[in-house]
Amino acid sequence: MKSKKINKIFLFTIFLMVIVGLAMFVSASLGILAKSADTFRAVLKSQLVLGLGLGLVGMYAALKINYKFWRKYSFFIFIIALLVTAAVFIPGVGSNRGTGALRWITLGSFSFQPVEILKFGFVIFFAAWLSWVKNRVQNFRFGLLPLVAMLSVIALLLLNQPDTKSFILIAVTGLSMLFISGVPFKYIFTFGLLTVFSLGVFAAFTPYLQDRIKTFLDPSSDPQGASYQIQQSLIALGSGEILGRGYGQSIQKFSYLPEPQGDSIFAVVGEEFGFVGAVALILLYLFFALLGFRIANRAPDLFSRLLVSGIVILITAQSFMHIASVVGVLPLTGVPLPFMSHGGTSYMIDLAAIGIVLQISKFSA
Repeated sequence: MKSKKINKIFLFTIFLMVIVGLAMFVSASLGILAKSADTFRAVLKSQLVLGLGLGLVGMYAALKINYKFWRKYSFFIFIIALLVTAAVFIPGVGSNRGTGALRWITLGSFSFQPVEILKFGFVIFFAAWLSWVKNRVQNFRFGLLPLVAMLSVIALLLLNQPDTKSFILIAVTGLSMLFISGVPFKYIFTFGLLTVFSLGVFAAFTPYLQDRIKTFLDPSSDPQGASYQIQQSLIALGSGEILGRGYGQSIQKFSYLPEPQGDSIFAVVGEEFGFVGAVALILLYLFFALLGFRIANRAPDLFSRLLVSGIVILITAQSFMHIASVVGVLPLTGVPLPFMSHGGTSYMIDLAAIGIVLQISKFSA
């Protein structure tokens, strides 16, 4: 199939999200600068060099690689992603960075979160698998069973770190890809309920998840403890009113909001730009999803269609999981807001994945 030009509207949308994200990241990080200039420089370096810098390099490289490469090596990519994620349990390699969760791999002064590679590897391999089985996907042995097997292995790695939020994101993405490939919704819904039930059982034996669920059900239950973050997020959003305090004028980011440049960045957006700004940002993510699905719908084959859909679903689901948790619609998850929150590894992988979408857009009908 003859290659055409990349989808310029999608590319422009990504650059707009990056520019808006950088502006909000710098503003939200002023709370760190007020406490420690050294920490601010370290966070800024991580975001700009590891996240944006290497991410743009990855995006350019992915744009130059024919998308069929990912299908050819999908199994090896997934296995490598699993092994790298499992490396967090190796003493001296895995690190909790003071959080109590083994989610980082530290090599000297360099550290990264391997789960971001796992998300990407899962989408590539599952897209390749579904495109191989084609119509047989409606058969339990070729559709749901392989997903159950993959999610079981992933759960073993992630729930022991623990990293429940990433497992939920991968499960949601996998179920969505299964639905797109033609599996009846009733089977997807049934499996989704079983997954929720299993996570409920897991939560019953996991104290930190119990605290988050209690906080979600009653945000005022422990305002100085487990409920502190959601309380401060709601205060920030409420004080922004309709038009906000203005760029850089957030008060909550100074010593009140935990992780204003990360887990709570949407609250900073709401405080500085108000209801109008928050809605505009949500619409920007929806527009990103709409353009992404349009590219997927016009993709040249089943693999490329599922690959683009998986990438778009993963990024969009993460975006709305972050927003929903900040406004109290979902329990606090701690997931970064793509292209905005601090998270060098996530930023880098997301931009590289966008490169794949842009590459496939060149072959779209």
